[in-house]
Amino acid sequence: MPIFAGGGTRLPAHIGILAGLKELEIEFSHIVGVSGGSIISALFASGMDVQQIKQIALDTNFERFKGFSLFSLLRNGGLCSGDKFEAWIDELLMGVTFSQLPMQLHIVATDVRSGSPVVFDALKTPNEKVSRAVRFSMSIPLIFSFKPYQEHLMVDGSILSEDALHQDWAEDGTPVICFRLRGDNDIRPVQTNGFVPLAAYISLLIRTFMTTISREYVNEKFWHRTIVVNTGNTSPVDFHLSDDAKLRLFNIGYKTALEIVPAKIWQQNIPSKKPL
Repeated sequence: MPIFAGGGTRLPAHIGILAGLKELEIEFSHIVGVSGGSIISALFASGMDVQQIKQIALDTNFERFKGFSLFSLLRNGGLCSGDKFEAWIDELLMGVTFSQLPMQLHIVATDVRSGSPVVFDALKTPNEKVSRAVRFSMSIPLIFSFKPYQEHLMVDGSILSEDALHQDWAEDGTPVICFRLRGDNDIRPVQTNGFVPLAAYISLLIRTFMTTISREYVNEKFWHRTIVVNTGNTSPVDFHLSDDAKLRLFNIGYKTALEIVPAKIWQQNIPSKKPL
């Protein structure tokens, strides 16, 4: 069972991983998504194939979801509400709820009040729209505002500890492989000498914070079921990705899956149609 953990706007890498799993003929009936990985997991669980999802990523300008409102930042903890993003993903998913999905999907977000995971799936939240859960999981700190949900205050799922992800999601002992996107520092300069440099400073802070999270070490007890995908110096909050950058990320995910997954299958004895 794949867990697509984090990644922010580098989500084309997760699409490449799906393409690699398809080529390796890896079978799974459950899929877990966190942050950027929740977008790809949700689209795939809705019945879309890899090529459709890849085309959506290429056609979508991520910049359309970004905003800059100091009022929103001060009042709701984020520069934009995230409403445009939620409407976009809801349209792609045709308003589907978890109980209506053809595949078992688990979306993980964080309750910022307790620091604990909040899981959305067909068992816990059957009538909840998938798009809403994805919006919660994609609440990149300072970019998207915190969102209340029941007694929780939701924020990005990628800030959770590994223990929250490495669990028996299918409740039948099915092995999991967690795909974590890890990047280097984005070396592109950000201009901070403008008349109002606050936007640049906030951008630098978000970029550094999200890159640091992605470079967090992997606990040795989870190493045998973790695959680290090195995305280079592409920032997890780069909303200006070109088609070439998206294709590069796709190819990184694809090649990593083909090279590393067979060894993880052998270690965990994960069923596969193709002899390895």
